[in-house]
Amino acid sequence: MINDIMKSEWIKSRRDYGEVCPVFRKTFSCGKNVIKAKLQITAMGVYEACLNGKRIGDFFLAPGWTEYDKRHQYQTYDVTECIKNENVLYVTVGKGWYRGMLIEWRDQNIWGGVSAIIAALNIEYDDGTIQNVFTDNTWQTSESQIRMSEIYDGETYDASFIPSNWEPASILHAAKSSLIPQEGEIVCEHGQIPVKAVIRTPNGETVFDFGQNMAGYVCFSVNARKGDIIEYSHGEILDKDGNLYTKNLRSAKQHIKYICCDGEQNYRPHFTFMGFRYIRMERMPAGMSASDFMAVPVYSDMRRTGYYICSNDKVNRLYENVIWGQKSNFIDIPTDCPQRDERLGWTGDAQVFIKTAAYNFDVKKFFKKWLHDLAAAQKDDGAVPQVIPSVLPNNTSLPCAAWGDAAVICPWQIYVTYGDKSVLEEQLNSMESWINYILSHTTEEYLWCGANQLGDWLALDAVGGSSEENMRGASNEDLVASAYFAYSVSIIIKARGVLGLSTVYYQNLYDNILAAFRKKFKEYKTQTECVLALAFDLATSKKETAEKLVRLIKDNDNKLSTGFVGTTYLLSALSDNGYTELAYSLLLEEDYPSWLFSVNMGATTIWEHWDGMKKDGSMWSDKMNSFNHYAYGSVAAWMYETILGIKADESKPGFENVILHPRPDRRLKWAEGSFETKYGTIKSRWQYEDGYIRYEFTVPNEAVIITGNNSYKVSKGTYVFCE
Repeated sequence: MINDIMKSEWIKSRRDYGEVCPVFRKTFSCGKNVIKAKLQITAMGVYEACLNGKRIGDFFLAPGWTEYDKRHQYQTYDVTECIKNENVLYVTVGKGWYRGMLIEWRDQNIWGGVSAIIAALNIEYDDGTIQNVFTDNTWQTSESQIRMSEIYDGETYDASFIPSNWEPASILHAAKSSLIPQEGEIVCEHGQIPVKAVIRTPNGETVFDFGQNMAGYVCFSVNARKGDIIEYSHGEILDKDGNLYTKNLRSAKQHIKYICCDGEQNYRPHFTFMGFRYIRMERMPAGMSASDFMAVPVYSDMRRTGYYICSNDKVNRLYENVIWGQKSNFIDIPTDCPQRDERLGWTGDAQVFIKTAAYNFDVKKFFKKWLHDLAAAQKDDGAVPQVIPSVLPNNTSLPCAAWGDAAVICPWQIYVTYGDKSVLEEQLNSMESWINYILSHTTEEYLWCGANQLGDWLALDAVGGSSEENMRGASNEDLVASAYFAYSVSIIIKARGVLGLSTVYYQNLYDNILAAFRKKFKEYKTQTECVLALAFDLATSKKETAEKLVRLIKDNDNKLSTGFVGTTYLLSALSDNGYTELAYSLLLEEDYPSWLFSVNMGATTIWEHWDGMKKDGSMWSDKMNSFNHYAYGSVAAWMYETILGIKADESKPGFENVILHPRPDRRLKWAEGSFETKYGTIKSRWQYEDGYIRYEFTVPNEAVIITGNNSYKVSKGTYVFCE
């Protein structure tokens, strides 16, 4: 069965249907008793298959998004229960990522200019015989009811249209060598959310509020007449006047148009998703109301592993915003945002968030698949594109520090969290190739200098603050790049050690990088420069560097000024160097810029900018202003590791040995949470009581528990300490 799909042919429609999605049809008979039937299938585009009126599987946007020319997933479904004596198999194909419009420049057909499928149905009978149904020119094609479907723009569906004029399919002579079995988690629906409020806007429009920003779509039920139309657009936020704000979508339309047939009917989009909290109703039949609509979050089918709650409701909302940001942006790949005409797998965003991601959900399978695509997209010289899958033009996707370092940081984090060294075995060549790229693209030996960098993206310390003209911050870009260079080499030393390989070359390289870094970068001028020197253990004097960081924060009115790079390590750089109280102060700050500023502004996800919406309700920008962008959600890793004290021991990865070292602060009366490992669930709770702190821990295996100045080595069990 495993190679049956290779015996099939890629097939396509004979005619170009334009914006209309093609549907493929195959009829076949089964005259004996079926004991097993399995379908292998994939598409150039995204597909839905239906056998005898029943949808096959629940994979939304199958086959997912990969580096298609090198890695094209196919899926295998058990369809035994669907088989009848007389059968009809339908497969509808949307453009999806394969050939739809992608990125803000509206590039189309990046991977290929035709919608096609390849499939093999294997049927086993109780008499031992086997019947195969392969894709070939005996299949037929026609136009489907989906008249238009684009990832960014939405969908037009005509329920009154009946496919006809069936024509024989054509063989598409295309390579099969890139076909691979399903690797990643499937994308699927995760519950339904009803309308929370109906708003009549100052513009006189009707807006439905689902109360939560998310990625997914809206489904509805209606009793209508043929030709009735239901039409609505999606948005994340209301402007200062209370109208639906959609300018930040740029050219993405996020629009649904549904043309009714007669009678009761249900609809959900098939080949598109939206980033939204609100929908603006533009047309709907009389008698239809908000109760007929449901929002459906869709994201990769990851198992939830981490939980956190504390006495501060705003911090709890922040944590939930992190969770929703991850759900919204883990749709087969780690995207930057789910709403505007972008939604790409930015490597920098992924690496700054991966530790938090791995606490919140089991992301091992998710990231291993994405890292395979990263390696497949990597250039011969080791260059890592800024987005994976790689769809940006080469001249706009120059390799840069913190982004390309995802090739090294992400495999190591997956290894540390899950204890699976296969990710290091599979990615080591990619990791080392990235280092080779840096070595051959620098103007100074043992540092990374002179390259085009993104710096500390969206930092606030640029002259005049963060703006569309300066989004890279004030940090020395060569310092940022060289710091990441050192950090990635240090990881490769550890990775090679895990794999039993020599570390001599990389240890010598690291020693030279460290010496060169300390010689060239003797003074740290920004918060981020201090943070990286501390977090990556590059500072000549940690004490002096931590003191400088504290001064910079205090000089900034006790506020942060960091961007995507510095924010990730900011709080841990403070708490690991004796300034836990200040780290808590930054977490609990409510004025701009801070994490809780957006919470006070009504955010239900993490914003791309600290001031995506300003206090007066005006917007940072219309051009690049996502209200569902997970990068600053990296703070949740600090909440797990410092507030709860749950931290991995790199020498015994996968939490084989648990380190529990919570550092409470009286501004939180209590905090508790848990993290599920392969050994069992770790639980941590502390609470301030009359004159002391009560700790309660549950560990599934050996652990080191540190409370205040006391340390305890314990075995599996539940423990209570009072101090």
